[in-house]
Amino acid sequence: MTILHINRADDERIAPYTRLTEHQLRNRLDPTRATMIAESRIVIEVALDEGLEPLSLLLDERHLDSMADVIARLPEETDVYVASREVMSQITGFEVTRGYLCALRRPTPPPASEVLAGARRVAVLEGIVDVTNVGAIFRSAAALGVDGVLLAPGCADPFSRRAMRVSMGNVLKVAWARLSKPWPKAAVDTLHEQGFSCCALALREDAVPLDDPRLKAEEKLALFLGTEGTGLAARTIDACDQSVIIPMANGVDSLNVATAAAIAFWELRTRD
Repeated sequence: MTILHINRADDERIAPYTRLTEHQLRNRLDPTRATMIAESRIVIEVALDEGLEPLSLLLDERHLDSMADVIARLPEETDVYVASREVMSQITGFEVTRGYLCALRRPTPPPASEVLAGARRVAVLEGIVDVTNVGAIFRSAAALGVDGVLLAPGCADPFSRRAMRVSMGNVLKVAWARLSKPWPKAAVDTLHEQGFSCCALALREDAVPLDDPRLKAEEKLALFLGTEGTGLAARTIDACDQSVIIPMANGVDSLNVATAAAIAFWELRTRD
């Protein structure tokens, strides 16, 4: 294992951590070289557990000894870069408290058909662009028995650094796929073909409450969740089989989408 000391944040060897944008890391021109960054020890460990290929590791020098067990899991050709706390702060743009970063080969998400195969509960995300919300939804999905997540065109990237960190690595555990256009018709048609009932979490007069026994009895259920500001588009709600609402008190009419997702996942989880 090669331990390399980094003295400057602009060192070319650590460009994936400092200068390349998320778009550049995805490298759409050559997907086989696409990269993503895992931040925090737990996300790095999950990535290794899931069999992802590490490309390099960047550590605050204070944590070199405590990360010895993780380093021992890396292939021998993996470079391990070590920097001072000051340099790490320059790299990340803020004072580092954990000081662990890992560049990994980005896996290719499976097709929607593979995500839906054998699934009984799936989440469908429309227009959710806040990576924090995406990460939180994936963490809840993993914890509360959601079998897969489908993303409409334009949703934030689950493999972005912050989404992975907020999810505590669970974006690597929950199967997900990006859906094609035309939206939402292609999504609803695909789900119906696979036997799913499509439910829109939306404020509609005819919406059924989340605890309606008929929802829990559905063998296959797809829950559509909309953008942080305005929720699902009207055409998406219309395309779904029914609308669902979380009953609330004190005049509150909506919740943060990640919070609403967690509540819905729990209430609609499969019981066997």
